[in-house]
Amino acid sequence: MEATRAIGSLVPPGRPGLWRGGVVHGVISLVVGEALGATLPSRRSVAWGTLAGLVIGWVNLSVLARRFSPRLAALPLGPQLADNAAFGAVFAAVADR
Repeated sequence: MEATRAIGSLVPPGRPGLWRGGVVHGVISLVVGEALGATLPSRRSVAWGTLAGLVIGWVNLSVLARRFSPRLAALPLGPQLADNAAFGAVFAAVADR
């Protein structure tokens, strides 16, 4: 829940909130899903999706969050990376059908 609240701080006026964070997270997931759908290879797509999720999560949390959202940067990195890897894997598995 804290991660969802924290991501809400990315939009003006920069206040964290569960509803705002849910909307922002949904938009980001749609954009990332479109990017994955356009770039994942058809062979071993789940493995590539998992790797892509890890890379996207690392860039977002280790690079962008430090600059734009201290609340996101303060979250534990491991669980957030696991969440991103799971998103990439599940997206690839579903899109592969």
